[in-house]
Amino acid sequence: MRLGFYLRQLFFWLLLFTVNRIIFLLYYKLLLSTDSITLGETLGVFYYALKLDFSTIGYILAFPFAISFFATAKKEKFFRKIIRIYSMLALVAYQLISLGELQLYGEWKTKLSAKALVYLRKPGEVINSATNSELLVSAFAFLMLFIIFYYLYNKLVYRHAHPYFNYREPLAYLFQLVMAIIVFGGIRGGFQAIPITTSQSYFSTHDILNITAVNPGYNLLFSIIDYQQVNSQNIFKTMDEGEAGNIVVQLHSVKKDTTVSIINIPRPNIVIVLLESWSGDMIESLGGLKGITPEFRKLEGQGVLFTDFYATANRSQQAIASIFAGIPGIPITTLSDHPEKYASVKSLVKVLNDNNYYTSYFFGGQLIYGNMKSFLVDNKFDLLVEQADIKDNLPSGKLGIHDEFMFDYFENEITRMPRPFFANLFTLSSHSPYDFPGERPFQEFSLEKDFVNSVYYTDKSLGSFFARAKQSDYWDSTIFIVLADHSHNSPLNHPVQSFEYHKIPLLILGGALKDEFKNTKNDKLCSNVDITTTILKQLKIESGDFFWSKDIFNPYGPELAYFELNDGFGWKRDFGEEVFSIKNGHNYVLKVDKDEKERLDIEGRAYAQTWFEEFMSY
Repeated sequence: MRLGFYLRQLFFWLLLFTVNRIIFLLYYKLLLSTDSITLGETLGVFYYALKLDFSTIGYILAFPFAISFFATAKKEKFFRKIIRIYSMLALVAYQLISLGELQLYGEWKTKLSAKALVYLRKPGEVINSATNSELLVSAFAFLMLFIIFYYLYNKLVYRHAHPYFNYREPLAYLFQLVMAIIVFGGIRGGFQAIPITTSQSYFSTHDILNITAVNPGYNLLFSIIDYQQVNSQNIFKTMDEGEAGNIVVQLHSVKKDTTVSIINIPRPNIVIVLLESWSGDMIESLGGLKGITPEFRKLEGQGVLFTDFYATANRSQQAIASIFAGIPGIPITTLSDHPEKYASVKSLVKVLNDNNYYTSYFFGGQLIYGNMKSFLVDNKFDLLVEQADIKDNLPSGKLGIHDEFMFDYFENEITRMPRPFFANLFTLSSHSPYDFPGERPFQEFSLEKDFVNSVYYTDKSLGSFFARAKQSDYWDSTIFIVLADHSHNSPLNHPVQSFEYHKIPLLILGGALKDEFKNTKNDKLCSNVDITTTILKQLKIESGDFFWSKDIFNPYGPELAYFELNDGFGWKRDFGEEVFSIKNGHNYVLKVDKDEKERLDIEGRAYAQTWFEEFMSY
């Protein structure tokens, strides 16, 4: 009896979600045919929607489950009515969201988000922007769907017994415990290491299919949460917007738009190896611990190592946005949590696609992490590979394929790629839970011992990868860019509010690197946001759309680095550095001569304010 209630609820809501998806696909069948989307791929929408739908149902059922503790046999009818009222309110809300999205997509090609809800402050404008027929169709569809599903609810759920808690029955306690686990598990998308995000439903190169698969109720709920944090106000505003904007423009101005070419062929292959969490503390040449990354140290002799390079944020998805979109880290939230903003940022990948590069991205785990998949799909890689796409039964840990096996797979794949190619590999073994295979030689550290050993493991895998790459036929025409996505705590235990913490490695090497740059160091102050423009300048491709990204090899370019904090920012120039809390109004770090303090502070405030203002406007 108790279980039957939840199963009927599950079936009811899945049916509702499915019907609305069918309506959406039928409504936009012309777009499907225009994009030559096959029936098989269209049907994939319903499969890839399931996990997010289950999560949404988990949220919906949380209230009926909670009040079941207070229901008794005598009050069962009363609680049944309460649950029906609640369910019908949820039905109305979902239908409004779903039908609103139906109309919105044709105009904006995006899901209904909190940003779109702003327009409801002036409903007259919303009504005026729709034709009478659209309004009538929407009103009719809403009414008919509500009537149909109200009837179905009464037949499938309401007329059957509802659960109540009999505190005298021992099995009732066990049932409630099991249901709590199921509801919670459903909400987070299972009991895997990474909770579910909207990326779970991204599976196609056709945006309309991904948008259809993402549950509109789930999407809007989390969009509102994020929007309230980000778009309510610019917490970094401390000066006039015009003044701040002028300062930032001056910071990015260059005396001469030129560069020092480091490549020996016009259009080399480009490979980015993005190392999960590698801190500068793991690199001896950067002042880090000795012996942790001996293979990386050998590679330094074959390339140019940057000694003053920083991560602009502390999340993988933020690093990916910095590299592929050329934007700094965003306080409070990330770009990947705001798919509605994707269209407002430029893409390095799309630029390279337009210049005849074959583009690819490989990850041995699940790209739903940090909602990265939605952003990567939007970048239009020619090939996007995650663990589920790899048919080989490669040895894996909790998060995905161990690095040594993923490096081998990646090297085999790029050997067969069309050229020139832009290939990316993101490692994962140096991320907790550190269940990598092999030895763990560093036992002397009381702090971050597992992390240190995981970096040592990935370093060995990195060395083996390059040993194979040097024997390949693509080596002489390839540039490799090896860097970390962000930093990590280490046995040196730098505070997160410091540039020492955010320092990461950047090494450029390969057969296409000019000999004079091999076994060299570059001490220019820069960050991972600068990778975008630097690549394009070396290829002599226009980079003006990437305002926040600088060319590292322009000798006339400014030297600056920034990282975000939820309540402030880090700002470093060649004459000083500060880490400042806007919320608390104090410096965590201040290293600057007294006569330059005001200049440093104004620049940092202007940069943080202007960037956050721009992101809010996307």
